[in-house]
Amino acid sequence: MIRRIISLSLLALTPLSAQGEPAVLYATHCAVCHGDDRLGSLGPALIPESLRRLKGEMLEAVIAKGRISTQMPGFDAQISAADITELAAYLHTPLPEMPVWDADRISGTLEVNPDYVAPDAPQHDADPLNIFVVVETGDHHISVLDGDTFDVLARLPTPLAVHGGPKFTPDGRFTFVMSRDGWVQKIDLWSMQEVARLRAGVNSRNIAMSKDGKYLAVANYLPHSLTILSTADMSVERIFDVVGKDGESSRVSAVYQAPQRDSFILALKDIPEIWEVATDPNADPVYEGFVHSREKGMVEAIASSEGLFARRRIEVTEPLDDFFFTPDYRFLIGAARESDRGAVVNLNVGRETHELPLSGLPHLGSGISWEYQGRRVMATPHLREAKLSVIDIQNWEVLTQIDTDGPGFFMRSHENSPYVWADVFFGPNRDVMHVIDKQTLEIVKTLRPVPGKTLAHVEFDREGRHALVSLWEDDGAILIYDAQTLEEVKRLPMSKPSGKYNVFNKITFSDGTSH
Repeated sequence: MIRRIISLSLLALTPLSAQGEPAVLYATHCAVCHGDDRLGSLGPALIPESLRRLKGEMLEAVIAKGRISTQMPGFDAQISAADITELAAYLHTPLPEMPVWDADRISGTLEVNPDYVAPDAPQHDADPLNIFVVVETGDHHISVLDGDTFDVLARLPTPLAVHGGPKFTPDGRFTFVMSRDGWVQKIDLWSMQEVARLRAGVNSRNIAMSKDGKYLAVANYLPHSLTILSTADMSVERIFDVVGKDGESSRVSAVYQAPQRDSFILALKDIPEIWEVATDPNADPVYEGFVHSREKGMVEAIASSEGLFARRRIEVTEPLDDFFFTPDYRFLIGAARESDRGAVVNLNVGRETHELPLSGLPHLGSGISWEYQGRRVMATPHLREAKLSVIDIQNWEVLTQIDTDGPGFFMRSHENSPYVWADVFFGPNRDVMHVIDKQTLEIVKTLRPVPGKTLAHVEFDREGRHALVSLWEDDGAILIYDAQTLEEVKRLPMSKPSGKYNVFNKITFSDGTSH
């Protein structure tokens, strides 16, 4: 922190620069915090992949005026307006080559909390499985809530721009959070302390926990890789360079835990393949070449991999991402971004089996499932159309589509609740939340607690008695509702709470929450 303050103080004394090359401006004013290679250091990476939502005048304003709740100062006294425009454009210039982010470089970023002492038992009175982790993106913190009293037990700083949802070890003790810049932070929920953090990628999408809790997988856009860490000491266990069968590399859109399969499932952005990586040390051999015989005990082929981290390719007709899995993890539905369809893939046999008409970019990763009239269904919001699609996942038919007040992002429910909660994240009605009866598939109530303010992302407590909703604003809050009466019972001020995650619901893979 001292080094950062000194660096920023020196920059504040730098005189207003003349018209100069953007690279020179970057080296003079930015490199001390963001790295000579733009890949980040004290500050985040300044590359197109990290600045996707910060372009043009918005980025220029941050350079000129700084950013609240961070160490980023304003540079309008040191850099002319014309040069700021040039610099902003330069930051959106792709890197000339793929950065190397190997095991040595990852290990070199490890920061261990010297004050952390592992306790023998929880150091609080809350039910350790009915705790919520709330991500506050407004000022880069997480708050830990008691799921019975809704008291804030602790508030801890996180890396900038946490994304993808925290993941928990199977016993619920440790949680891991990940930032867009690839920083992975380990937190002990017994002591409410950070244990350690390291940077597993340059631009990352999400993380997944292995079934046994020993490994954490990190899906990377940059470089094109999957990084697998030990959850015990955060050491690097394996790095997969993601290259398709035809030799083309790919970004990893997401990685998921498949507990019944004891594996990770990878959605790949740029190639028509799905990868499955075993987390079972005794996983069967994978054969990718010619197999003369598959008769049991008489296979005539050479395995490409077997055991822990054995990798299997499933070829599909086009790249699929944003997966929904059936509860038994036998099937997944993937969204085809370049067409108005969803593809059903049987993971056991390794091929597409059905096609679904799903226009408007379904957000399948937020899909949930429940029993409807004696059969299992799932529902998904759509990012570009004002509707929810309800799909029979036994015969793979779209049963109905529910009209909403606008495109949505998140859906949630609970086994003990008769309702589905669906937000309207995009458009003029982003301030409403629909509550839908699971059996009639009709909207029974539309909540608008704070007109004009974004309402999003629901999570239930362990028993399904309360639903927690995010008022997704810098001066936001967590709104706590009685899940039966649908009345607000409590409000907790928060700084842009983007999501909240109940330990029990996540580690038990509740049907009402995303996985």
